[in-house]
Amino acid sequence: MRLPGGRRVRQRVCVRSLALGFGFGFVVAMQLGPMSLFLIRSTLRSGAVTGLSIGAGVAVVDGLYAALGSAGAASLLTIGPLRMVLGVVGAVVLAALGLRTLADAFRVRGGMEIAADLATPRRALLTSLAGTASNPLTIVSWAAIFAAASVGTQAQPVPLVIGVAAGSLTWMSALTLGVALVRRAAGPRAIRVADVMTGAGMLGFAGFLGYRSAHSS
Repeated sequence: MRLPGGRRVRQRVCVRSLALGFGFGFVVAMQLGPMSLFLIRSTLRSGAVTGLSIGAGVAVVDGLYAALGSAGAASLLTIGPLRMVLGVVGAVVLAALGLRTLADAFRVRGGMEIAADLATPRRALLTSLAGTASNPLTIVSWAAIFAAASVGTQAQPVPLVIGVAAGSLTWMSALTLGVALVRRAAGPRAIRVADVMTGAGMLGFAGFLGYRSAHSS
């Protein structure tokens, strides 16, 4: 049974939009950020299931922010006070995660780590959702990407958003599995180094986000 010409065209546009969104989500997720560091550190500590939980949280928020950007929510972030408040709140969340991670590194070094300090998949998912959502200003970036995609390729927003989430989840899953492969060879020292680097990285991202928010309002 042959499909009507208009339906075939819509299906092709849908597939192209899905593929384009997947590419956007995959490439954006590849950029080293606080949640990528957190995923690497947590996978080294607790294994692939925890890392995959973090990746799922990242993908959910990426898809949500992409949808908000596509829906025009970026215009709300042009309101100076709102933009500043959201940025400062996000910086506080990242700073808290960074300090907690640094504290974990020193507890391991001092032999004071307890089983409760090791993240469960559920706890890792919730932390990932909060950490990824801590930078709502990324909605502006997604809005710009979607505007360009819509004009240049006539992409459909719904499959584009689904593709973004799928691409983000694919990269995060690949990163988790790669770290899990080398986990057995990583001793306590490597985990401490990962904790310190992740904590310092999160504090750096928190400082940058806070500074940018305060000076762009």
